[in-house]
Amino acid sequence: MKIAIVAVGRLARGPETDLVRLYTDRATAAGRSLGLGPAEVIEVESRKPGKAAEAEMLRPHLVDAYVIACDERGKARTSRAFAQEIATLRDQGVRRLVFLIGGTDGLDPALVAEAKSALAFGPQTWPHALARAMLAEQIYRAVSILAGSPYHRD
Repeated sequence: MKIAIVAVGRLARGPETDLVRLYTDRATAAGRSLGLGPAEVIEVESRKPGKAAEAEMLRPHLVDAYVIACDERGKARTSRAFAQEIATLRDQGVRRLVFLIGGTDGLDPALVAEAKSALAFGPQTWPHALARAMLAEQIYRAVSILAGSPYHRD
């Protein structure tokens, strides 16, 4: 199952970008034998302002995908529950899993409603660059849990 983080905006070079790349590369390498990956990041930019315009730029990347919207009103999951959800989707035959991260004002509510589920990073608000890095790390953590790696400790 391919895994993608589809996000509004482009990250400049910096530590957050390096972390995203590090964790997606690790998830890709560790996930091969599990039928997970590659893990990738797709960045889109809207030429028009607003959530609706951003949603239109995101939609082409959602075709034939199981979509999880990253949204503050979503459900927070433990790392093990997150890993189990990914494994269940893979085992159900999902071929492409997409996590959506919106722009500065978040995702268009219509896009969140269209998603299969929503994921929250907790009650705090996080900068988009950190949200990408945190999501990439959790994807890698999930893969490592499923692989039986000692990376995750309860």
